[in-house]
Amino acid sequence: MAVYETWADWEVGHLLVELRTGRFTGEQWRVVTVGESAEPVVSMGGVRIVPDVVLAEVEPEGGDLLVLAGSAQWDEGGHAAFAELARRFLHAGVPVAAICGATSGLARAGILDDRRHTSAAREYLEFSGYKGGDKYVDERAVVDGDLITAGPDSPVQFARAVLQRLGLASEAKLDAYEGVFHRADPAAYPVLVG
Repeated sequence: MAVYETWADWEVGHLLVELRTGRFTGEQWRVVTVGESAEPVVSMGGVRIVPDVVLAEVEPEGGDLLVLAGSAQWDEGGHAAFAELARRFLHAGVPVAAICGATSGLARAGILDDRRHTSAAREYLEFSGYKGGDKYVDERAVVDGDLITAGPDSPVQFARAVLQRLGLASEAKLDAYEGVFHRADPAAYPVLVG
């Protein structure tokens, strides 16, 4: 999980909880935070995080997933080092999950030019100067091989798409997950916990 100033903690909250606890998948993952330096950063919600490792120490082959949350700094052209890390992960065949502003950073880096993707809106990404408009899909979350993207209004669908891509839950359980956490459907709960 990449952490940087103003990272949007709510966008990745569902995903991080499911990966770390394994409460619905039966498989616990170790979540490691990655910063550009070892200095603490503060999320958009005011949570202070000290990165576990620094960017220079990260090798894609040593991980199973790179998660990139939105941040105002993506829109200002920042976080180029994390976009390059994403490129390295994808080149190594390791999944990258980007939501909201992180998609604009990947667009700016040309990573979305040849992959199906989504974001807040096609027009939002056009400000990045990217050339992938014909690959834009107007869905809550999109999986294209090792790339998972979502818009800011879709943290549950983002979590679902990542869990699906990683093969951590059945389609029925993923439907139930979205039913409980997005639609507040009480009928989905027994399937989710069963």
